[in-house]
Amino acid sequence: MSDFKSYKDLDIYNNGMNLFLALHPQTLKLPKYELYELGSQLRRSSDSVVSNIVEGYGRRKYKADFIRFLVFSHASCLETINHIFKIPQLYSELKGDFEPFIQYYEHLGGKIFNFISYVEKNWK
Repeated sequence: MSDFKSYKDLDIYNNGMNLFLALHPQTLKLPKYELYELGSQLRRSSDSVVSNIVEGYGRRKYKADFIRFLVFSHASCLETINHIFKIPQLYSELKGDFEPFIQYYEHLGGKIFNFISYVEKNWK
């Protein structure tokens, strides 16, 4: 099937997990009333990026399921970018804390997209 023995061997998983762990504490800087609104949405979507990679990998025996969960991961990555984009618009004082994450998640989204193409062409 592949050279990957575990989902932990996937760059997209490791990059996504590192981003999640870096972004999570930043969300706690939001105003108190946003911690359970936009902050919660952002924490859940960024977690969903990696969780869908893991679940898809667990179903890798079924190529279509693997691809479907990778697509979910990519969609969660786009959702995360959208939430991050809103924060500096609403809270200009947090611009420096959040804007770099847009580029990081855009890069990750490209890697996930490329991995989907790889699985479509090379997975048995």
